[in-house]
Amino acid sequence: MPLHVPPAPAPALRSVLAALGSPTAVHEAHTPALRALQGGPMTAELPLPVHVLDRLNISQLAAGGRPPRTRLTAWRFLIRSGDRYVAAADTRLTPDGWVFSHFFEGPYVAATERALRQAESLGKSYQPRLLSVPELYMLTLWLHGAVGADASAGLPAAADLLVPLAPAPPGIAPYRPHPVSELLPVMTHRLTPPSPPVPPSMAAPAA
Repeated sequence: MPLHVPPAPAPALRSVLAALGSPTAVHEAHTPALRALQGGPMTAELPLPVHVLDRLNISQLAAGGRPPRTRLTAWRFLIRSGDRYVAAADTRLTPDGWVFSHFFEGPYVAATERALRQAESLGKSYQPRLLSVPELYMLTLWLHGAVGADASAGLPAAADLLVPLAPAPPGIAPYRPHPVSELLPVMTHRLTPPSPPVPPSMAAPAA
């Protein structure tokens, strides 16, 4: 089934294309791959809204409540040169609208491409998004079941899928799709602070 990639705001795309066409912006980017290709044909593709998962509410999840809310923080584009993606570009929202933020490269570029290709073979249509979990230094591909939904808003539904991208936190396998209802409790458990040791004076007396 094809993925329903949401359309990015036109100003976001224009700002990225303008940055790609700017020798100064490309030269100043901390992206050797882009600098090596400066002057060559590059395109901005696969726009994905980047949502951040607000602090996980352990008590809320334990009570069976709704997942924490998310906030749209960026639109991300993968930068293609020839037959491969070499970098990514983020945009940010300002009072004047969406503007170019920065270029970057690294493992999440290839990981995002791999996860998107994998998602196309799942046999169901999804709207792809990115969901960041800062507390775990974790980025996931969020496969939203409501393909026609506003990509800038919404909660992860229980049946949506989250695909951790590599590098993933220890103990969480990358590229394995998890229903939100299964992965959120796992992430919450990892954030639960360990119980403090019982002071000797409060320990139960030996039998």
